[in-house]
Amino acid sequence: MKTKKRASSWRTLWNPNFGAPVALLILYVANAIFTPRFATISNTLNMLLQVSTTMIIAVGMTFAIASRGIDLTVGSTMALVSVIVALLINHGILIAIPVALAGALLVGFLNGFLISRLSLEPLIATLAALIIWRGIAQVIGDGQLVPFTNPTFEALGKGYLGAIPIQVVIALIVIAAAIFCIRFTLFGRHIVAVGGNEAAARLAGIRAERVKYIIYMISALLAGLAGLIETARLSMGDPSKIGVNAEFDAIAAVVVGGTPFSGGRANVLGTVVGALIMQVISTSFNMLLIPFTWSLVLKSVIILFAVFLQRSREV
Repeated sequence: MKTKKRASSWRTLWNPNFGAPVALLILYVANAIFTPRFATISNTLNMLLQVSTTMIIAVGMTFAIASRGIDLTVGSTMALVSVIVALLINHGILIAIPVALAGALLVGFLNGFLISRLSLEPLIATLAALIIWRGIAQVIGDGQLVPFTNPTFEALGKGYLGAIPIQVVIALIVIAAAIFCIRFTLFGRHIVAVGGNEAAARLAGIRAERVKYIIYMISALLAGLAGLIETARLSMGDPSKIGVNAEFDAIAAVVVGGTPFSGGRANVLGTVVGALIMQVISTSFNMLLIPFTWSLVLKSVIILFAVFLQRSREV
């Protein structure tokens, strides 16, 4: 009985609408006190700059996990888009960007096909696709870095709108659009319905297959957008390094933010908070000269804790 009461109290504390924001506030205040130069405007903007692409990817991952799926191809999609846009940028951004994003949409469409039409488990299907698309990106780029110079395109990753980095502005627009989609559109309700009970959703007239196709195409498109931003920031395409572990960061943000692996609920704001928590940890460890590997350990513990609480709530 005591164990159940203890688990219940922990679940109450880690309610994604309460516990995650409080955890973020505590982490920020603690670092403001104990980490020199942490709570400065420049460092805060730098953290937002670093986490913006993770937020963009995590929004798409929120949709996938809310539908009781997962998308492990986001990092490979970033690499594929990076190589394509770098190779085509000399033909102009009006050609390079649409073709690169079309490549991302192809990845999402094929993920949707494997999961919806062939009924493969999302974890297995996207794990295989992760390897395939990273390999294709390396083949297209001949395994080499693809440098370029295009100030207009590079502004996507290096430019500012006033004092705010452009990629932060893009992330905010994506987040706002996702919140609107989940809360106020029929498609958002369909995502939650399919993730909660797909059989019941089908009986209610929801075309679950089409919903999944769209979800994975959105996830891939957002990963492609993140790939464009990273490529613009680096001024080169990198099929080997861009997007590495991006799926881990996105899944961590989604889970810590309160969207359960069991589906049926999407918490976009929670995902944003989860991404910020992970970024605060990484930044504080870096500023305190603590080895990066220890930040991975702490992040893993937080993820396991969040999953445990979600599992306890469902049971």
